[in-house]
This record gives sequence, C-alpha cells and structure tokens, in this order.
Amino acid sequence: MDSDLCILGAGPAGLMAAISAARHGAGVTVVEANQSAGRKLLVTGGGRCNLTHDATIDEFVRAFGEAGRFLRHSFHEMSPADVRTFFHNRGLPTTIEPDGCIFPAEGRAVDVREVLLTEAKRAGVRLRCGSPAIGVALDGNALAVATARHVIRARRLVVATGGVSWPQTGSTGDGYRFAAALGHTVVAAKAALVPLVTQQKWPGNLAGVAVSDGRIYADCSPQRIASVGAIVFTQDGLGGPAAQDISRLLANELAGGKSDIGLRIDLLPQTPLAELDGQLQQKLSAHARKTISNVLADLVPKRLAATLCTLAGCNGETQAGQVSKEKRRAIGGLLKALPVNVTGTRPIAEATVTRGGVDRRQIDPKTMASKVCTGLYFAGEVIDADGPCGGYNLQMCFSTGALAGHSAARSLSTKSPSTA
Repeated sequence: MDSDLCILGAGPAGLMAAISAARHGAGVTVVEANQSAGRKLLVTGGGRCNLTHDATIDEFVRAFGEAGRFLRHSFHEMSPADVRTFFHNRGLPTTIEPDGCIFPAEGRAVDVREVLLTEAKRAGVRLRCGSPAIGVALDGNALAVATARHVIRARRLVVATGGVSWPQTGSTGDGYRFAAALGHTVVAAKAALVPLVTQQKWPGNLAGVAVSDGRIYADCSPQRIASVGAIVFTQDGLGGPAAQDISRLLANELAGGKSDIGLRIDLLPQTPLAELDGQLQQKLSAHARKTISNVLADLVPKRLAATLCTLAGCNGETQAGQVSKEKRRAIGGLLKALPVNVTGTRPIAEATVTRGGVDRRQIDPKTMASKVCTGLYFAGEVIDADGPCGGYNLQMCFSTGALAGHSAARSLSTKSPSTA
C-alpha cells in the first residue's frame, strides 16, 4: 500500500484534511494538479483571503440554506473560532472588519497558504504538486489514483478538487468525474456568487462606480430574496458582494432558463422613503443654485447621480430650486427602488464559487464519508453546498476538510474500501 490516505487537491479543504488526518496518525499523500498548492486560495478576498466570518454556528447553518443542516456537524468539528485559533497559534493573527469578515491581520493570502503548508509538512504530509490525477478506481482493498507518471494505492481517499469556477486556478471539475466513476450522482454545476447581466444598458455608462452599502431585492419577494453590501456597476450589469450574493439566491432560476428577473436596488437602505423625501426637499432648498446632480452627489457617486436624474426624466443641470415636487419624488423613488431586469450572469468561470457538485444526500454529514463507496470522502467546494460572500465558503472548506481528514484517519483500522 502506497499510502494510508490519498487526498486529491491541495486547496484549503485538501490541506486541512491532510493536516487533520496526519494529526490523527494517518500517513497522508496529497496529489495536486498545479505546480504549487493553494492557487485559488491566493486570489480569494482580492488577495487578502477572507478566512471566515464573525458568526455563530447557527448563523452559518442558516447562511447555507438547504445545505446548512448537512454542514452543521462539520462546523462543530472546526468552528469559525477554531479557524481563528488554528492560525493564531501558528503565528498568523486575524482581524474582524465592521461587516464581520475575518482576514489575516496583515491582509496577505500567501501567509494563510504558508501556515497550511508548514503545518502539513510538520505533520509529515507528502505533497506531490504538478501531478494531475487522471482517474480513480477500486483496486482490491484499495482505492487507486492514476496520474500520468504513477498509480497511488491508498486505503482511504478524500476528493477535495473544488468546483469549476476560476478554472485558471486549477478548478476544472475533475472531482465530479472521479465521484461519478465511483458511483456518485453529481448535481449540475451552476454559477454562484457571480456578477449579473442586466437588460438595461445604463450600468455600462457607470462601469467601475461603486456604492458601499446598498440593498438588492427581488420585485416579487423583497424579504425572501434580498442581499446587502457593496454594489459595483459593470459594463453589462452589476457586480460586488450584494449582486454576487443575490446571484446565488437566483442561481436555480437563471440556470432553469428564466431570463427576465425583476430586481430593485435600494441605494440608501438606512433611510426610509418618507425621511429621504424630507432630506431631499431640505437639500434642494438649501442649495437652490446648485445643479440637481451636484446636490444628489452628496448622497451617491456623482456619475450615478447624473444617471438617476436622466432616468427620472430630469435634466441633471437644472438648478435644484427649479426641481418640481414630482421630479423630486421620482428621484427619491429611484434612490430607494432603482429597477433592473436580470437576463443572466457572467460565465461560470468568473463565479467565485460553484453551485452543484457531488450530491450531499450520498455523503454522511457526520463524517463526510461516501454512502456509496466505503473508504471515499469528500471535502470543500466539490460538494453541492455553497454560501454567501464574506468568508462562509472558505470556512466550509476548512470545516469539511477537518472532518473528512479526521474521519478517514479514525476509520483506517476498521474498514476496507468496497462499493455499497
């Protein structure tokens, strides 16, 4: 036997699985297709690496929606507090930002990767980079992983190869193929946490303009389908955390062919409409000689202010004192409920995470073990489970990786692989 445990993928889930298994006495080999480990990890959070979120386990469970119950046990195995402690104890303190996102104190994703690699090496993990797996199969009492140069026979196998988003970092969906070869159902991949494409063309004129604290909600269900956070206008629609989060909530509808979903943007979510109208009336009166677009620039970015004037049927160069009550109310209405129609998303390759993957109904949530093939485990984004922006998905990778590695190591003395 070449190894007690083989892990496919040296991202956050795979490395945490390796560390957890090695800590519990397993001999571990990690196979990574890229020439270096953690390539996607290095670009998360804009290169700062949003490790986790300042939230309770119950809040994490709710954030993952239908997948939350499945993930609960893994969050107890390695909680958000455990993630912070893990890195802090290895010389990497973290900091909590006002929105709850947790980053390394120095804001360097490379430091996160170095901690994981150093700890894996210290635990005796063997890392084989530049060695893409070609296929997996049962081989007697082992699971065999074929690469271009060799075959690794292992008593246990963890698939932690990620999804299909950001394929330039090595996420090419190979894990889906390996899971299917061993009898698993794979839920079709969809784009999640991805910029939205709108029917309206005016966002293109605002490309790069950002609103730091906005709210996007669905026309039909403002309470159930809504997201808050930064919004960035793009060449063909909307980006930023708020747009990406609502894309996740609409992923199934968009993938099902629905191509005209009405959304509204609240550009000032902290201010009720009636209060906003009073503020506008006061501002227009106090700055009567200014242009209406310059007055509005106190509330939203100047280019956006000019666009709102146009959409309200008002010349942005009109003096504020000359704006009628009807136009003022129209502008206020757009500030609170700017309509857009979503026709699709940017390609799945541009998505932050993938919705879909190995059907979680075929995975034991208490161990991350396959219910189909004994000796097989899954961790991270390869599983059909996705959360919102803000460190939730990396936490899921760490938690499921820790649980899969621990469970695989614990099982080594009791079972041999076989199809169920």
